[in-house]
Amino acid sequence: MATKTARADEAAPADEATEAPAAKARTTKATTTRAKAAPKKATRAKAGTKSSTEPDEGTDDEDVVVEVVADDAVVDAPAGDATEAVEEEDDKSVPEITLPTDALVLSNSDDDEIPVYSAAITGATADPVKDYLKQIGKVALLNAAEEVELAMRIEAGLFAEDKLAQLSDLEKRSRVGRELQWVAKDGARAKSHLLGANLRLVVSLAKRYTGRGMQFLDLIQEGNLGLIRAVEKFDYTKGFKFSTYATWWIRQAITRAMADQARTIRIPVHMVEVINKLARVQRQMLQDLGREPTPEELSRELDMTPEKVIEVQKYGREPISLHTPLGEDGDSEFGDLIEDTEAVVPADAVSFTMLQKQLESLLDSLSEREAGVIRMRFGLGDGMPKTLDQIGDTFGVTRERIRQIESKTMAKLRHPSRSQSLRDYLE
Repeated sequence: MATKTARADEAAPADEATEAPAAKARTTKATTTRAKAAPKKATRAKAGTKSSTEPDEGTDDEDVVVEVVADDAVVDAPAGDATEAVEEEDDKSVPEITLPTDALVLSNSDDDEIPVYSAAITGATADPVKDYLKQIGKVALLNAAEEVELAMRIEAGLFAEDKLAQLSDLEKRSRVGRELQWVAKDGARAKSHLLGANLRLVVSLAKRYTGRGMQFLDLIQEGNLGLIRAVEKFDYTKGFKFSTYATWWIRQAITRAMADQARTIRIPVHMVEVINKLARVQRQMLQDLGREPTPEELSRELDMTPEKVIEVQKYGREPISLHTPLGEDGDSEFGDLIEDTEAVVPADAVSFTMLQKQLESLLDSLSEREAGVIRMRFGLGDGMPKTLDQIGDTFGVTRERIRQIESKTMAKLRHPSRSQSLRDYLE
């Protein structure tokens, strides 16, 4: 009992000495954050130093450990200071943006975490093609060995994805499941690397199809889809370079997109292939014969009938806008040269008016009943010709009687004394 009391008395000064630095740690503002403070081991060593009391000869090692642990617990900052420290850490985690010289901030509202600067200042240009070529030019090209290595990783990743799709959620959290997930992610990284290194191949192939109804960037985008397909289906065991294999898929994707999107009036893909084949044969025969080949000559080369050749040629025609400018000055348009068949020609309108007046004068020379039958039969009044039955109902007679009246009246009108005035309108 006496020994324990002595040890407690010896520990009392040490506790008092410990409270001083602890209070100082509480009152000091946490400008030095918890991250800036030393780790646990360093804190314990610091607390041991601040205790200022070297263990007396009569003090056991057990008591020294108790003092150091107590000091370590006291040195921890309060909750409020810890919050401030975390906030300072968050502030430091946000990267500072160094403005270029004379930078102009276009948008820096409270909702935007990162301000937006003008394109000219940040190094971008107004030409999207130039920017794209600049970006893909930063990726290094691959040699054959690197292509094989990436292809093997891609194959392993696809295999891992297939296996993961068959596992349950519990199995995915197991060691095997985690390894499969890592292999799948590594395959995705390898796929992205192989794609990025071959984007310049797409650009070189897309240049050959410009000026055929699609924008250059659209051709590149369609070619990139074909490149993705080539990456997924590439078989490195065949011994060919990836570019040799990918070229076919890129061309196929671009030509399919042109068939679907380049024309104003869409033509099926199989018919576009026939049109292209006909165009190739026609160009070749033009060089061989020195003249345009006839449909019969083309039909023998293409193994189809001449009528089919003419039909395919019609399908291959491109529509022309009516607003296409003509002439050197471009002051007239193509639509100005096309006749409007529905427009009324002034000479025809005058001739038709005179014919109507002449017919009215001839009908006035007939009886009222005869003139009425002719007007209703040919629709001279309202432009709506009537049947014999309709006319018979109007006059209260049979259709046979109306036919007899019409035949008799037409014979009168064909008499030279009446028809001579109408012959000039028949020419």
